[in-house]
Amino acid sequence: MDTPGDLWNTLLGAFSRAEPPAVTFTELILALLIAAALSVPRRSWKYFGLLATATHEMGHAVAALTSGQRLSGIRLRLDHSGTTTTYSRSRLASAWSCFWGYPVPAIVGATYVWCGFNGWGPAAIAGSAFALAASLLFLRNLAGVLITLGAIAGTLLLIILVPEAFLGHVAVILGLALLVAAVRDLIKLAHVHLRRRERLASSDAYLLWRATAVPSGVWILLFAALVAGSWLWAWQPISTVLLAGA
Repeated sequence: MDTPGDLWNTLLGAFSRAEPPAVTFTELILALLIAAALSVPRRSWKYFGLLATATHEMGHAVAALTSGQRLSGIRLRLDHSGTTTTYSRSRLASAWSCFWGYPVPAIVGATYVWCGFNGWGPAAIAGSAFALAASLLFLRNLAGVLITLGAIAGTLLLIILVPEAFLGHVAVILGLALLVAAVRDLIKLAHVHLRRRERLASSDAYLLWRATAVPSGVWILLFAALVAGSWLWAWQPISTVLLAGA
């Protein structure tokens, strides 16, 4: 790949449907182990968790834009925290954008898994590169820019270096890792409400309670329902492979 034009053509070509990968039982077990290795141990979570945070904040941002709010900016921090600032005169619109943080990594993860199994793995990865590039317009701090540029570079390297036949496997791994990350962040949120109440001001569920008077616990249950639904969706192709290999 010698010129920017070659890279651009490769990116555009990734949006064509590839041959769905024949994921074997062994490959799926390896994918599950790699996904867990990315999102469970503290050392790997230190880095992969930044991608989960970026996905979380992009969920807020997209919800704000689609509900007619003014998006002032996004800040991502190296401690896995983030802030998306919006302006709206409508409480309902504000609650809408506040809600779509915690469920989005799981929804994106399930989408990645589905795409990976159905020949759209390269498209999912290329689409992420474009979405991350668009988010640069709204980033307001250096750490956020560096995190996002690193994620863009990672997606481009995957598209350039990984053979198309294996990009479906990569999409499945990334999707599973995001699904695990969503569960991890949900547990962290519940921990804040049960044991770390001095940090409630940073909780989306708390902010939703302030905006709507609906208890924080209800919002956490709604987050959990969407995360569980995403797992169920992703589990359909996974269970087919597991049953075939059993």
